[in-house]
Amino acid sequence: MTEDISQVKIKLVSKEEDETLRVPEAPLFVPVSLKRYGLSEVVNHLLGRDGQAEETRPISFDFLIGEKLLRTTLDDYLVKNGLSNETLLEVEYTRSALPPSFLAAFSNDDWISSLDIINRDSPSVQSSNMSLLEPKIISGSYDGVVRRYNMSGKVETQFVGHSGPVKAVSWISPTRIVSAGNDRQVRLWKTSLEGHLPDDENDTEVGKTLAILEGHKAPVSSLAVNSSTNRILSSGYDNVVCVWSTNYKDMSTVQASELDDKTLSTASKKRKKMAIQDESIRRRSPLAILEGHSQPVEQVIFDELDSSVAYSVSQDHTIKTWDLVTSRCVDTRTTGYSLLSIVQLPSLNLLACGSSARHINLYDPRISSNATEQTSNIKLTGHTNFVVGLSKCPYNDNMFASCSHDGTVKVWDVRSERPLYTITRESETPGTKNKVFAVSWDKEIGIVSGGSDKKIQINKGTDLVK
Repeated sequence: MTEDISQVKIKLVSKEEDETLRVPEAPLFVPVSLKRYGLSEVVNHLLGRDGQAEETRPISFDFLIGEKLLRTTLDDYLVKNGLSNETLLEVEYTRSALPPSFLAAFSNDDWISSLDIINRDSPSVQSSNMSLLEPKIISGSYDGVVRRYNMSGKVETQFVGHSGPVKAVSWISPTRIVSAGNDRQVRLWKTSLEGHLPDDENDTEVGKTLAILEGHKAPVSSLAVNSSTNRILSSGYDNVVCVWSTNYKDMSTVQASELDDKTLSTASKKRKKMAIQDESIRRRSPLAILEGHSQPVEQVIFDELDSSVAYSVSQDHTIKTWDLVTSRCVDTRTTGYSLLSIVQLPSLNLLACGSSARHINLYDPRISSNATEQTSNIKLTGHTNFVVGLSKCPYNDNMFASCSHDGTVKVWDVRSERPLYTITRESETPGTKNKVFAVSWDKEIGIVSGGSDKKIQINKGTDLVK
């Protein structure tokens, strides 16, 4: 009798493409006390993978019941869902993502606020018909400098021109980048990679500003680039989203903005000198300005499946959906907290939003909220401070990474309400608490993050299934 109570019948199933990782689907009894590790031992035993040789070495598996990752004992799952031990549980197993290990750290002169990566598979490379030998990283820093790194950690180019902290950077193509910051400017830069010259033959000087895009009246917080439409979106603390072209020739010319008296009286000699130098740089105005938010807009992104749609999140507690053809807001979803970051999980039809309330909520943009208070059914908790950056996994549709002012990067799977792994700063010393401001998950490099420790840190799971 005791044995019957302590066991439950399960049926193991898998969607693994590798046929050698399939076990017989005949039901079997297992102890209800088993967790993920114990179930992984069961599967490995059935597969004959409990030896020391490479072909028989055990594999780490995750387990799903009803499309939710199992993070407790089977008994806890039964109790939570009101099921008896006589229930037949269908348990799906899949290879685990191993903990991302520390690979490297690149030094910077000041706090790192933003990051972007270009590699062979990047849309900006595919659309340009150019080739890359290795990925490249660009960073935006609080010292106002944009830096380009190679994979040895060497700074190949410094882009100097901003007169305040750079809060956003993005690759446009292997020969163009865009940056924005607290000086209210969006800048297009010329660059060159592995023999690729800048696009404009008349602008061959690498590392110089190609054009200054003027339209924001307050610090610029984020950038998004769409290679298929050659459009750039920027969000700002002036409560608006601006739409630009990646080609300065497509935008109207404007005169340089005059610095107000306050700026002139407090500006350093270096910034005054930059302002004088900037007088000769071409200026362009936005193609459109999207108005509707009532507080600073923290981030804006393109819809990955429809480039005519964009999403923005703001300190006014809302997520807005924009029709870029008509420049109108077509949906507003109101939450109970300031929203600081957003990423799309397109195959799942979900938006993940990081907040000042320290959690991440998942929303389906197809379901209109009609501007009423809504709370997501899925709330991911684990951070202890503002969640300021999000980046989706490049090879698993269910996973993404988040960064926070609590000094960590966390790896999530939407099928679990708790983080899979937590990445801390390798440079952290006792008594200090660093903030992480930016995270980018790249297929070739791994999880790249930067923050107040003035380091670009790279972590990667060595045996992740792609």
